Amino acid sequence: MDRTEKQAFVQSLHEVFEGAEMVVVTHYKGLSVSEMGVLRGQMRELGAGFKVTKNRLTRLALEGTKYEGLADMFKGPTGIAYSSDPVAAAKGATEFAKKNDKLVVLGGAFGEQILDVDGIKHMASLPSLDELRGKIIGMLNTPATRIAGVLQAPAGQLARVLSAKSQQDEAA
Repeated sequence: MDRTEKQAFVQSLHEVFEGAEMVVVTHYKGLSVSEMGVLRGQMRELGAGFKVTKNRLTRLALEGTKYEGLADMFKGPTGIAYSSDPVAAAKGATEFAKKNDKLVVLGGAFGEQILDVDGIKHMASLPSLDELRGKIIGMLNTPATRIAGVLQAPAGQLARVLSAKSQQDEAA
């Protein structure tokens, strides 16, 4: 990697840090290329990304961002999971780490708040933004369906009474 490539890498990583709400730092020692592809695919499905990093260049990219406090975690074979959704990166990294012990979650940050492994696991247990949106829409739709049911019930009851009365008159 020559100097211009390094500068481009630092700049692109700096932009990743600027746009991310959540960053999770991991060690990936021993992961094969196919396993890394599966990890990246799972991250994409959740709306997150995963990058293998060069530690010295990553520490340079962290400067001037809200994630500067993560610099000490970049030792050894590190990769970062990142997302604009506060939960997606944590959820993706911890789910993959449960199934594959070659990926180890070291910690991360939510905004300026530095999180340890337990903090990342806690964030992963929270519902995603899409799940929360679905719950809110469900809560908003429920009263409307109940109102429609209540309004239709008297008409249905009236129709049944009239039907029963007409059947009674025919029988007589």
